[in-house]
Amino acid sequence: MNTLRTQALQLLLTRDPKAKAEGAMGLDLDGHLGSAEVMAEPTGIPGRPPRPELVPHTQLKTRSVRNPEGHAALIHALAHIELNAIDLALDLAWRFPGMPDEFYQDWLGVAKEEALHFSLLRDHLLSLGYDYGHFPAHNSLWEMAEKTKGSLLARIALVPRTMEARGLDASPPIKAKLLTIDDQRGADILDIILRDEIGHVAVGNKWYRVLCADRGLDPLSTYAELAAAFNAPRLKGPFNMEARRAAGFEEDELYALEQFWTSKSEAPPPQPQ
Repeated sequence: MNTLRTQALQLLLTRDPKAKAEGAMGLDLDGHLGSAEVMAEPTGIPGRPPRPELVPHTQLKTRSVRNPEGHAALIHALAHIELNAIDLALDLAWRFPGMPDEFYQDWLGVAKEEALHFSLLRDHLLSLGYDYGHFPAHNSLWEMAEKTKGSLLARIALVPRTMEARGLDASPPIKAKLLTIDDQRGADILDIILRDEIGHVAVGNKWYRVLCADRGLDPLSTYAELAAAFNAPRLKGPFNMEARRAAGFEEDELYALEQFWTSKSEAPPPQPQ
């Protein structure tokens, strides 16, 4: 049977970004999930197009949005993050069997919305005279997915709740930057993405707490242990506390986040934006 989890794996292996996004948006969440099915990991995860070239984020050029190429490069970077986010949600849906049906429905729903975000950004990029793949990009999001593929708890803690939650902080300043060049369409897309990403991070928070409760773990201390064990990036402020609260972070978590950052005398490495 071609279950929804099997379809998620097939889409994850899809190399063409447009086909991947369209396939994710077309998922029927009322279909049979196959929650208990155990699937062997095939080669080629995730499916990637020949371009963009993937380089360390430290090698990416900083461009001014006040010239057309810099403007397009920013939209391209956002599109690349959203394409990775499709892959991350699909990977969660197929890789970890035996969870409640709601778990898979949640992450497949996230994949559908991430696919919409990618499509909106790619269309906007096309309107600027460029296409996805024109600029180099980094692989930081997927590198953390690789590190945590053997642990569902670590994956939930360190990808949706850490790496992807950075988008909540980054969205307002990026929107402001786009408005300085009168890119109202780009700013409107950022509003859509922020609205939906609050929900996506909330899904991560929900399942992190379910997993911690099931295992008798304290969420706050467990997160610190996982961040250290998997060498998670330090998070640099300022933080979008309003959005983080809306996404379900609790006050003790937000306090620990601020204390961890302000207690560091040295600057952290640059974070993916």
